[in-house]
Amino acid sequence: MAGNNTSPPSNSNHLGALALIGVVVLALAAAFAWTAGWLSPHRLTPAKLVDRLAPPGGPALGFRRNHAKGICFTGRFESNGAGAQLSSTPMLAAGTFAATGRFNLATADPHAPDPSVHVRGLGLLIGSPGGSEWRSAMIDAPFFPVATPQAFYELLGAAGNKSDPDAMKHFIAAHPEFAHFGAWASTTPLTASFAQDRYNSLNSFIFTNAAGEAHAVRWSFVPAAAPQPLSAADAAHLAPNFLETDIVQRVQSAPQRWTLRITVANPGDPTADPSQAWPDDRRTVDAGTLIVTAIEPEADGPCRNLNFDPTVLPAGMHVSDDPFPAARSAAYSVSFNRRTAEDKDYPRGNAQGVAP
Repeated sequence: MAGNNTSPPSNSNHLGALALIGVVVLALAAAFAWTAGWLSPHRLTPAKLVDRLAPPGGPALGFRRNHAKGICFTGRFESNGAGAQLSSTPMLAAGTFAATGRFNLATADPHAPDPSVHVRGLGLLIGSPGGSEWRSAMIDAPFFPVATPQAFYELLGAAGNKSDPDAMKHFIAAHPEFAHFGAWASTTPLTASFAQDRYNSLNSFIFTNAAGEAHAVRWSFVPAAAPQPLSAADAAHLAPNFLETDIVQRVQSAPQRWTLRITVANPGDPTADPSQAWPDDRRTVDAGTLIVTAIEPEADGPCRNLNFDPTVLPAGMHVSDDPFPAARSAAYSVSFNRRTAEDKDYPRGNAQGVAP
């Protein structure tokens, strides 16, 4: 019967199948090579970006390649349920969720004196009982210095270019958005504590609620502690690790708190450019409270092998057209692989307790 033809395939069919497999393998190899930057040497890759973060003397082995200095904590996030109007994620339903985080400084030097670093950060992981995670990496600046990952790469190059005294001037001329950040950094005083800083996502994300309604949002963690601005003279007399000493003492005395404030974009607000702040009159929703209850050891503590990858999001949240979360995720992976490969170089039990 014609339907039972079991004759073996011809050699031409066999060769055709092998040729197709070969084409697929070559295509995958080419895609991998392009992703790695091998076929386009001028293309920005995660490895190039991480390489440029290193200070002139080379990276601090075993440490994060940026935000290398910090202190880890554990606590909880108490959601009041108000965020459920924006997102169906479990973490915004009313309830209490475990939180692990890290206060940090935006520097590649794990031994930098605290008063010398203007930008501070908060990495945060909030977990649900079902196992999903919401990870975020925030800073205290109200907007990012530049509009694109490529511009950030160029900023690092200009800032580290000691052979050309005009490198930063040329960079700013090519990236006028940086002047806004420069004005903030030069006029905004440091506060006396990690507990007094507001930490901002800067990047835009999309929240989707149970009704399927999508909203572009950014979020901030707003401190309960009143900010205590430091003058330049005050900062000059502070100890190199005053931030760690302070936050340890504060948390031992009482839990420290921040309100999660979600800001909802209006139509037309920029979502792909974190260097542009949204107007102050945008709708906000206070969705709960982050409560820090314990400061944890940095070396081999709960933050040691934790990446605060902003693309790790629970159901009800996803990335927007902002290119930075994906770029940061890829760079964090490179940094993680490098520091874990250098584990033998990481100084355990150091007196300063600086973070890996």
